Amino acid sequence: MSAYSSVDGTPCSANAMLLKHILRDRWGFDGYVTSDCGAVGDLVTSYHLSPDYAHAAALALEAGVDTSCGSAFLYLGDAVRGGFLSESLIDAALRHLYAVQFRLGMFDPAERVPYSSITIADNDTAQHAAVALEAARKSIVLLKNTGVLPLPETLTSIAVIGPNADSVPVLLGNYNGTPSAPVTVLQGIRAKVGASTQVRYARGCDYVEPSSDSNEATNAIALAKAADVIIFVGGISAEFEGEEGDDALRGNLDGFSNGDRTKIELPRVQEDLLQALFATGKPVVYVQMSGSAIASVWEAKYLPAIVQAWYPGEAGGTAVADVLFGDYNPAGRLPVTFYASTADLPPFTDYTTKERTYRYFRGTPLYPFGHGLSYTQFTYSNLRVTHGAPGMIYLRCTVKNTGERAGDEVVQVYVRLTEAPLGNPLRQLCAFDRVPLASGESRTLSFAIPAERFSRWSKEHTRFEVFAGTYEFEVGASSADIRLSSRIYIA
Repeated sequence: MSAYSSVDGTPCSANAMLLKHILRDRWGFDGYVTSDCGAVGDLVTSYHLSPDYAHAAALALEAGVDTSCGSAFLYLGDAVRGGFLSESLIDAALRHLYAVQFRLGMFDPAERVPYSSITIADNDTAQHAAVALEAARKSIVLLKNTGVLPLPETLTSIAVIGPNADSVPVLLGNYNGTPSAPVTVLQGIRAKVGASTQVRYARGCDYVEPSSDSNEATNAIALAKAADVIIFVGGISAEFEGEEGDDALRGNLDGFSNGDRTKIELPRVQEDLLQALFATGKPVVYVQMSGSAIASVWEAKYLPAIVQAWYPGEAGGTAVADVLFGDYNPAGRLPVTFYASTADLPPFTDYTTKERTYRYFRGTPLYPFGHGLSYTQFTYSNLRVTHGAPGMIYLRCTVKNTGERAGDEVVQVYVRLTEAPLGNPLRQLCAFDRVPLASGESRTLSFAIPAERFSRWSKEHTRFEVFAGTYEFEVGASSADIRLSSRIYIA
């Protein structure tokens, strides 16, 4: 798919170097290329590269786009009739499209196509529901816990508050289907505790702007004061972070613009309510839902427990409740860096890697890449790094569950060139493994790591290659929690 952005100054949907010379000629791609939705039209409206849609369609087709998501390719006929597009290029694109359809069996008799045996009864099965629950559980990241989690079964009253607490859309993100039985976080908590525990709910606030109901926050605080524990379910939703133009229906809000985020901080209206809830003196568990990083600095400093639940899918509420009450020991890890402030990041229009991502960021993140806590503890030992087959590094280490309950540990292997030239990563992930361990159990892990995983682009040779030098392999629980390290020279 050709993206909305540009590469080396040329929009991806008009970039023959990207779509032909690299994708097809160098990489041998034999499928078809489709544009991201509206990306060909962007050549007219955003990039002003083409005077009209007929010229934009011709430019994209010539660059290697075979089909367009959007209406731009409806003008291909105009381009041919106008004399600025060869009909043979349309034939070439059609060959790419039909070749894939032939490989999928779309022109074969139904009895020869295995997919034709799938019926409606094979959709939305109990097995699918189990997979949805497993995926949601495994994705949840325990960011902070001072001991309030897991919640005890003896609670008599719980206040569930926040704009995401009873939201179905936040479970689904975007580009989603419609689940038959979605479970919100509020529903998951109610199902978990049963009738013996009173669960009272108040939305409390909107996502970004002050609520039109002046009593909304007041009612939430009143519920909180009467509860044993407060569970605030906030963050953002896919409505606020999406592709271009996604906020046309809601208008630009503080921190958001045209589907982009201009600030990464938790919206002020939610932080104000969280501070008021914290002031009640009751323990506050913050369940944060988002598709990207949120700088929740005050929350990280003062709240006793924070759970990152992302957009967890149809079983999200059940999975969150399982984690909160200890029926599932969380082991998710952050796939992105959570920065402490928007000011920590370069301008969005700066496409260099300087001070961006865990590989180049030299500051102190709020939560580092790879971070995630557990209800148990793990120790690491016996690291050994050796040369293996040509181009292979072998690494072994032992991990042990030293806590009192079973849990998964995600063992992460990072590598860095000790005398790296300017522009090399500070470190980069080159291997990981998620390991289930019973209390007291230990296991020795083995990794076979191709050196090409940490190759770098050589401007001199115009290719990726492994630079010779001394490499340090680091093993730990996150990019900032390194437990073991060892060095080896790679020629």
